[in-house]
Amino acid sequence: MLRPLYLLIFKLTGWKTEGEFPHHLKKYIIAVAPHTSNWDFVFGIMTRSIMKIQTAKFLGKDNLFKPPFGWFFRAVGGYPVNRFKNSDMVQQVVDIFNDHEKFILGLAPEGTRKKIEKLRTGFYYIAKKANVPIVPCGFDYAKKIIIVGVPFYPTDNFKSDIDSLLKFYQSITGKNPSLGL
Repeated sequence: MLRPLYLLIFKLTGWKTEGEFPHHLKKYIIAVAPHTSNWDFVFGIMTRSIMKIQTAKFLGKDNLFKPPFGWFFRAVGGYPVNRFKNSDMVQQVVDIFNDHEKFILGLAPEGTRKKIEKLRTGFYYIAKKANVPIVPCGFDYAKKIIIVGVPFYPTDNFKSDIDSLLKFYQSITGKNPSLGL
């Protein structure tokens, strides 16, 4: 519905997309990094529509889903999570994947917009336990390009898999470069 508007915004502001989401796959995780700004959410919503993956959902901190804006975040595909509650978040999300025939989840592996030293690993273990691929994606603000990588299934070599992801994200400049990986 808003796709023509988003395409116009991208055209007027000089943004482009590179790569394709795997439309033939019914389930996968879109791992977006570096996550350095609230603008990443806005670009994520627009990109989801432009690249025709409207079914993609996202996890968000639970206080975003409270009034007055909770209805909005649910309407655009959000699932609230309590980041501080001691619960098996990985298994909860794996269960969501297992309960749906088609489920695409976009998330930021850093889990925050603050400076971090390493990626959080929950997304990796969700993909491994749910047997779904990870599709790396980055919003390069310096080049004004949304970059979509090739899907891959996590292997039994955690270090190698994470190193591959970090290599993909290494050349991508977030909105606030000092906060990037």
